[in-house]
Amino acid sequence: MTERDPLAQAEAAVREAQTDTVAVQLALAAVELAKAATAQQQAAQPHTCQQHQHKPSRSAGEWIGIACAVCVGSIGLAFASIALAILGGVAAIVVLVLRDLWRDMQKKR
Repeated sequence: MTERDPLAQAEAAVREAQTDTVAVQLALAAVELAKAATAQQQAAQPHTCQQHQHKPSRSAGEWIGIACAVCVGSIGLAFASIALAILGGVAAIVVLVLRDLWRDMQKKR
């Protein structure tokens, strides 16, 4: 048997049997049923579009993960903005203090 299809192999093995017993009849019926199921399954497959590929939609878990990542990123961005605002305020105070010290040093000379 050089055929690779298991249904064809089973059908060939059943037909080679010499006696026509109930077991052989059941095997033939099972082979025919399997063929019918395979044909029905192939006929029920949806038509696939050849021009472009459709990606499977995301599951609810993936959407929840995306939402959590967006929330964490937004919180991180908010903290970074606050840190930059504080840094700007501190830099302005330092510049004003240094300018005042410079003026005092210039007046003493």
